Amino acid sequence: MGLANILEYILLFFAGIILFYMLIVILTYSIMLLMAFHQLRKQSKLDKDELDDDYIDVIYSKPVSIIVPAYNEEAGVIDSIHSLLSLRYPQTELIVVNDGSTDTTQQKVIEQFKMKKIKKIIRDQLTTEPILDIYQSDIHPNLLLVNKKNGGKADALNAGINVARYPYFCSIDGDSILEETSLLRVMKPIILSNGEVIATGGNIRIANGSDIQLGSIFKTGLSDNFLVVMQVVEYLRAFLMGRIALSKFNLVLIISGAFSVFSKQWVIEAGGYSKHNIGEDMELVVKLHRLLKERNSKKRIEFVPDPVCWTEAPQDLATLRKQRRRWHQGLITSLWKHRKMTFNPKYGGIGMISFPYFWIVECLGPIIELGGYVYIIFAFFLGDIYYEIAILLSLLFVVYGAIFSALSILLEAWSTNTFPKVRDVFRLIVISLTEIFWYKPLTLFWRCEGIVHFMLGKKVWGTMQRKGLSQKG
Repeated sequence: MGLANILEYILLFFAGIILFYMLIVILTYSIMLLMAFHQLRKQSKLDKDELDDDYIDVIYSKPVSIIVPAYNEEAGVIDSIHSLLSLRYPQTELIVVNDGSTDTTQQKVIEQFKMKKIKKIIRDQLTTEPILDIYQSDIHPNLLLVNKKNGGKADALNAGINVARYPYFCSIDGDSILEETSLLRVMKPIILSNGEVIATGGNIRIANGSDIQLGSIFKTGLSDNFLVVMQVVEYLRAFLMGRIALSKFNLVLIISGAFSVFSKQWVIEAGGYSKHNIGEDMELVVKLHRLLKERNSKKRIEFVPDPVCWTEAPQDLATLRKQRRRWHQGLITSLWKHRKMTFNPKYGGIGMISFPYFWIVECLGPIIELGGYVYIIFAFFLGDIYYEIAILLSLLFVVYGAIFSALSILLEAWSTNTFPKVRDVFRLIVISLTEIFWYKPLTLFWRCEGIVHFMLGKKVWGTMQRKGLSQKG
C-alpha cells in the first residue's frame, strides 16, 4: 500500500469520525429542543403573575440570604443592589461581600446606602480569608457589606455563607440585575418539593442595549455591538435547549453562578465553593451531585427557565476570549477532578449520561469541530470524494449552528417575549446565520486554548472591564 493510499484512508477515517460526531450532536440537540419546547409549552398556559401571588405566603417560611461577591464592581454594583432591594420576596437579607476591591466599590456602597460599621457574630463554617469589617445600612437594615481580604470569588461566596443567617442563599454576580419576580420564581421548585430540591439556577440574559435605571429594566433591547448580539444568540441556545432537558432528569451539571439558589446546609457539607477552581459554580454543583449519590439521597438540582437575571456581556474580542477560555478550563478541571464518576453506575444518570455528554460534546467537542473546519478547507482543494464530504460537513455545521440558533430565538420569542419587537427577533435570526463563518471558529479556538491551559496547569482567571448596566452598549 502506497503512501498516497495510507493518507487517503487517514483522511477518510478522520472525516468519518467528524461526521459521526456531528450526527450524534445534532440528534442530541434535536431531542433537547423538543423537550424544551414541551416544557415551555406547558408553562405558557399558566398565569405566572397569579401563581406568584399564590406562593408569597408559602415562601414566607423560606427566607433567603442573597450574597453578592464584588471585586472592582464600582460601575454596576449600585444598580445591582437597587434591583435586589426591590425584589418581590417576603424575607431576605442582602450581603455584599467586598473581596478586597482596589477601586471605589466599598466607598460607593457605604455612601449610597448610608452604612455604619457593626459587630456581628460569624460562624466560621467554611475557611476564608479574614473578614476585616462588617457594615449595616441605616436605610435598609437587611443590607450588609462585608469587607474582607482578597481571596477570589469562591472565597467571597464562602465568607458570605458564613455571615448568612438564613437556610437558603442566592448567589448573584456583582454586575447582575434580577427582575422583581426572579427570586420568587427560582425558589418555587424548592418550596413545592418540600425540601427535595436543594439547588436551582435561573436563566441568564444579556443586558447590553437595554434601558436600565436604578436596577430596573425599563425597556429590553439589543446592543448595537455585533459581538454582543452574537452572544445573545449563544445564550438563548445554551440555556433554552441544554439545561431545560438535562434538568428534567436531574442531570444538570451547570447552573450559572450569576444567579443560583442553594441549601446552605448541603453546600457546607460539600465543603463550600472550591477556591482553587476556575469554574467554581460548576464545581459546586458536581460536588453536590457526588455527595447526594454517595449518600443515596433523592435530592434534586434543577434549572428554572422562567426567572431571568440580566448581566453585562464582553464587548470586545480580547475580553470574550479570556472569558470563554476560562469557562472551558473550569469545565475540564471539574470533569477531570471527578473523572471517576464517568460511566460509573454508582452515580446513576450523572455518571452514565451527564459526565459522558459533557466530556464528549462540551469538553472535547471543540477539538473535533475545529478539526472539521480545517478538514472542510483542505477537502475543497483535494477534489473527488473529499469535496463531497466537505459539502456534507458544511451542511451539518449549518444545521448544528444556524438552524438550532434560529429555532432557539423563535422559541424564546414565543415563550417569554423578552424581545417583543419583530425587528429584534429578525435581527437575531439574521446574525445567527453568520455564526458558522466567524464566531463559531473563534469560540472553538478559544475553548481549545482552555484545554491547553488545563494541560499546562495555567490558572488565569482574567478580568472584565465593566461599563455598568445603566450604560447602553
